[in-house]
Amino acid sequence: MESLPALFSDLALILVTAGVTTVLFKWLKQPLVLGYIIAGLLIGPYFPWFPVINDHESVEIWSEIGMVFLLFAIGLEFSFKKLKKQAGTVGITALTELVSMCLIGFILGKLMGWSQMDSIFLGAMLSMSSTTIIAKAFDDLKMKGERFTGSVIGVLVVEDLAAILMMVVLSTMAVSATLDGKELVMSVVRLIFFLLVWYVGGVFLIPTILKWVRKFMSEETLTVFAVGLCFFMVWLANKAGFSSALGAFIMGSILAETLEAEMIHKLTAPIKNLFGAVFFVSVGMMVNPAILVQYWWQILVITVVVVVLKSLSSGLGMLFSGDNLHNAVRAGMCFGQIGEFSFIIATVGMSFGVIDDFLYPIIVSVSIITTFLTPYMIKGGEPLFHWIEKKVPDSWKNGFGSQEKAVKSANGEEMTMKAYILSQLKNLVLYASIIVALMLICFSLCKFIQDYVPQPVSGLVSLAVTLLVMSPFLWAVAFKHGMLKTTRKLMAKSQFNKKSVRLIFIIRILLVWGVAVNIHNHFLGADFWASLGLNMPYHLIAMGLAAFYVVVLRVITPIMHWYETIERRFLENMNKRETMKSFVLPEVLQENFAMEKMALSPKSQYVGQRIRETDFRQTYGTSVVCVDRADEFIDLPRRDFILYPDDEVTFIGTEEQLAKLRPFIEVEDDVLIKERPESDVNIHNSVVGPNSRFVGVSLHDSDILNRFNAMVIAIERDKEFFLNPAASFVFQQGDTVWFVSTETNAKALMQYAYETEQPTTDN
Repeated sequence: MESLPALFSDLALILVTAGVTTVLFKWLKQPLVLGYIIAGLLIGPYFPWFPVINDHESVEIWSEIGMVFLLFAIGLEFSFKKLKKQAGTVGITALTELVSMCLIGFILGKLMGWSQMDSIFLGAMLSMSSTTIIAKAFDDLKMKGERFTGSVIGVLVVEDLAAILMMVVLSTMAVSATLDGKELVMSVVRLIFFLLVWYVGGVFLIPTILKWVRKFMSEETLTVFAVGLCFFMVWLANKAGFSSALGAFIMGSILAETLEAEMIHKLTAPIKNLFGAVFFVSVGMMVNPAILVQYWWQILVITVVVVVLKSLSSGLGMLFSGDNLHNAVRAGMCFGQIGEFSFIIATVGMSFGVIDDFLYPIIVSVSIITTFLTPYMIKGGEPLFHWIEKKVPDSWKNGFGSQEKAVKSANGEEMTMKAYILSQLKNLVLYASIIVALMLICFSLCKFIQDYVPQPVSGLVSLAVTLLVMSPFLWAVAFKHGMLKTTRKLMAKSQFNKKSVRLIFIIRILLVWGVAVNIHNHFLGADFWASLGLNMPYHLIAMGLAAFYVVVLRVITPIMHWYETIERRFLENMNKRETMKSFVLPEVLQENFAMEKMALSPKSQYVGQRIRETDFRQTYGTSVVCVDRADEFIDLPRRDFILYPDDEVTFIGTEEQLAKLRPFIEVEDDVLIKERPESDVNIHNSVVGPNSRFVGVSLHDSDILNRFNAMVIAIERDKEFFLNPAASFVFQQGDTVWFVSTETNAKALMQYAYETEQPTTDN
């Protein structure tokens, strides 16, 4: 027999050890992620009193898959639209933390006598938090639905994006010891470009495809399809030079806008739990007690700095953004750790040979310790807030979060010229990303035409195909009039506004002309004219043809309005989940209220109650706006509406009110699998003798079920079985009757049925 690969024994060791430790930590009422880390320590290479894994390379691959699924799950619960609403809070908090920790890390490195490069890399590593660890802690502590957690996840996303740029900066500094500003700008542009293209293309295509195939989807096919899309985006991100984690997160956030999002999350949760366990165990395997002893004081100092100053800088960032003290303290306590991007940054430094070897194990050790502390810090956010609240003067408390206390007016002011220009610029960036992406795709695909079709035909065909594909988007940039009424009002206000609006449209037309010139130059260059035997100034010809193309776009404007169908489909896909709600909250109310669907647990105290009997409004300040029961949607249910188990109830209220109500709606069982109590119900059988009262009596007339609480399940007659006999079935002498009842009821039935014959009973 062939021996199994080492991976099988390694996985058995990892999962069994993780299972035992997590059960222990569940019993101790501690976060499960800590159990995984302890399991990793036990089976790691530095713990000689326990079996160790053999195939480290395969386990690392499984670990990376685990990180992919963890980020995919985070994306499924994330909303870029919500991030846009929190852009100010998220941006200011992330910037405050990143800048503060980079400076603190650099100063700390210098104080410990490290080299300048070691200090720079230390600052970069200390600025990175762990998305996976924090998300897992939120999951374990049942905090995912609370308001501050959304801001925390948003900050973590910005940090992960900043880490990509940071690696570019550090790589150039490692090679040339200088900062290449041009390369940094290009990296920022490239990152924004790919994010826009992926998100816009994904939101347009994927929900549309799912809509077409929805009637053919089963749980199996949807799982395969979703996981396939996840790994496709991971591969695409890797090809573009980004991390696999970013690709998984992006695909998760795209699928989060589909109707299938909740089902995908449910179906992929077991996969995430399995591979996620391997990931967290692999983190624990990196703990080396010898390193902890050798560099104990450096590890201790850095750990204190991370726990205290990183949490402080994040909390202050939340306050600077205008959030209230409660959210700022609780959010700040979430960031007191460093994560997996810190390892990647350390690896970059070691690969270029610009940092000392001791820095990597120190960072790993700090990461493990702070990871272990993270759940306790998150739980400690609430008591810390109450302690600070008592110490802070009332005048300070009134200043914290002042912007949040005021409800925005529904009657917004008219758009200013500055706001109009910013709106136009935002649209241009979006369109430019799509156009550049389409142009690069067309250039690549048209190479196949040029390989099989000679010039000049290949050049003309490629040009026609490219312009045909790009025309709707080029027309939108040059001639689409968004906000027509607003534009006219602005132009009517002053001559300056009128000239400014006209200048904007001229710039838009010139941009389209420039793109068209580039496309003509690409396909109708020197080779094209040489194939015709002509020596022509093709640059000037391209400029003229491009100008003619722009004129054609203007002439066919009535035809190009079908482009709005594309735009409308994109907006429908992006807002599909919101349109499935009873109504969508206006933006003015979204700053103060939220709508959330909760599944009513059979264990909930509200099961069987009428809405008027509940304390949803009196105690929690929330209202029921919709109930989803099976395939039926009951909008604005009446006060006498009765709530049933597994109803999906949509509530409206503030995020704090919904967070307080959620534990009483989605009540979790204390025990996953319940044992059935001992029962004396059993299957009995008896032969109908000649003296039985049931001879010639139908099953209905015997009234066995009601009188003796016994159910006849089968009758054997002449070696033939009649399963679940009908009520009209008539008993005959010699029938063997099989019935289910308790021992007491069986004896009572026998005593009634027989007078002279003693029945037989088989248990």
